[in-house]
Amino acid sequence: MGVPEKLAARMNMAEQHEYLRARFSRRTMIRGGAVTLGAVAGGAFVPGTVAQAATRTSVPTQTYTNAEKVDGALVAPFGRHLAWGNDPRTEITVSWQVPVAVKKPFVRIGAHPWDLSHKIDAEVRTLFTPAGVGASGNHTQYYVHAKLTHLRPGRTYYYGVGHAGFDPAEAHLLGTLGTFTTAPAHKEPFTFTAFGDEGVSYHGLANNSLLLGQNPAFHLHAGDIAYADPAGSGQASDTGFDSRVWDQFLAQTESVAKSVPWMPAYGNHDMEAWYSPNGYGGEEARWNLPDNGPDKKNLPGVYSFVYGNTAVISLDANDISFEIPANLGISGGTQTKWLEAQLKKYRASKDVDFVVVFFHHCAYCTSTSHASEGGVRQEWVPLFEKYTVDLVINGHNHQYERTDVIKAGKVAKKLPIGGTAYPETDGVVYVTAGAAGRSLYAFTAPLSYEGHENEVESVASFINTKDGKVNETVAWSRVRYLDYSFLRVDVTPASRGRFATLRVRGIAETGEEVDHFTVARRVR
Repeated sequence: MGVPEKLAARMNMAEQHEYLRARFSRRTMIRGGAVTLGAVAGGAFVPGTVAQAATRTSVPTQTYTNAEKVDGALVAPFGRHLAWGNDPRTEITVSWQVPVAVKKPFVRIGAHPWDLSHKIDAEVRTLFTPAGVGASGNHTQYYVHAKLTHLRPGRTYYYGVGHAGFDPAEAHLLGTLGTFTTAPAHKEPFTFTAFGDEGVSYHGLANNSLLLGQNPAFHLHAGDIAYADPAGSGQASDTGFDSRVWDQFLAQTESVAKSVPWMPAYGNHDMEAWYSPNGYGGEEARWNLPDNGPDKKNLPGVYSFVYGNTAVISLDANDISFEIPANLGISGGTQTKWLEAQLKKYRASKDVDFVVVFFHHCAYCTSTSHASEGGVRQEWVPLFEKYTVDLVINGHNHQYERTDVIKAGKVAKKLPIGGTAYPETDGVVYVTAGAAGRSLYAFTAPLSYEGHENEVESVASFINTKDGKVNETVAWSRVRYLDYSFLRVDVTPASRGRFATLRVRGIAETGEEVDHFTVARRVR
């Protein structure tokens, strides 16, 4: 993205951001007719770190006026995607894109498609990427967000997105409406899905189509979302960066994300140095996630929410990654402290049965590409075991792999396909579900999955440490599948004194089940 490779290798994310902002100076940008983060009709997007960077480098901000010249009736919104607020029972954000600046964007919402009388103003966040930063010419994107609050639990709502000249309540536009359902007020059975590393591809599209058929309450994306930065080193020398890929990605996922809250964690390919010192300025324009994390300025992808009887925690493993250290230590340890506080809180709650944690870099994986992340094992795995986390979901490695039950780095209990784990006494199960759409990686050991089981005593692999790669031989690799897939998790509450369950299934792009197991916890 414009920094010489040798120089970028010695820079962290913040230093690369400063270099790019200095290189693409005010004079250069004015000569190119460029516009960066700035006010548009309906709102402005200048988050803390981005705003500070723009001030330091005197990047010009310009108000768009071409909205006055474009008939809003000709501008169709696209890329709708939902995200929970801090409380999924009462809060959700509706987000979308428009191809040009528009006037007075809004959301209409109601209990019926013929009654959308409630109208809520929306905010436009404008994101400019200049020619030279990446593979495209000057490119401006308009992301629109409306946060809905005071909703009723367990209620299905109809909504439509619009702007001056484009009103979804008009009869000829009723086909553009979407729906969503808020979380229930009490414990009820539900399903959620998860994967990582999707990008833009036919395989990603096929996975999305199958995923929608699972009728999930929400979807977890464990990092490496669109791959606008295909190199993924967190370096500004990643010359293949192309912000337009995000337009394709959000259009590709709209069939699911317009009705199913799409909850991402951030991976190494999601650090984009141009927009902000932490690399997440672009992500803050595109997503509106829960803001209950420990450090919204540096770690906007860290948050938690509770749906029914299940607490979900999203973490940012770039903060502790030895393998890809562009943002190593960015939180100064606050993320790990926050994680422990969240785990302690949820384990003390009588309303929470299960705790699911998802993030990008793998705690345990035998892929020949990235394998396991030592930073995760050092910082977070002891907490997962201390607070008996029920399920850990990762991406990063483009394949499906599931461990036995692990405690203290060793197999505490073998977990064959169809088996049951009891976290309170056994340990933690880890699933790598990184085969959502990008090109696949490889294993050193034979494949072993449902109907094609091939048990081996040990697998040769490695772990990324602060001193580099260290070889290891492991016995915890139970299921290995090398094709496109995702996770389906069916959550079933239980009455007091009985077991609540998570039924976890690995589902291939073909619809074939490649793994299934159960996590059970006795309800107090």
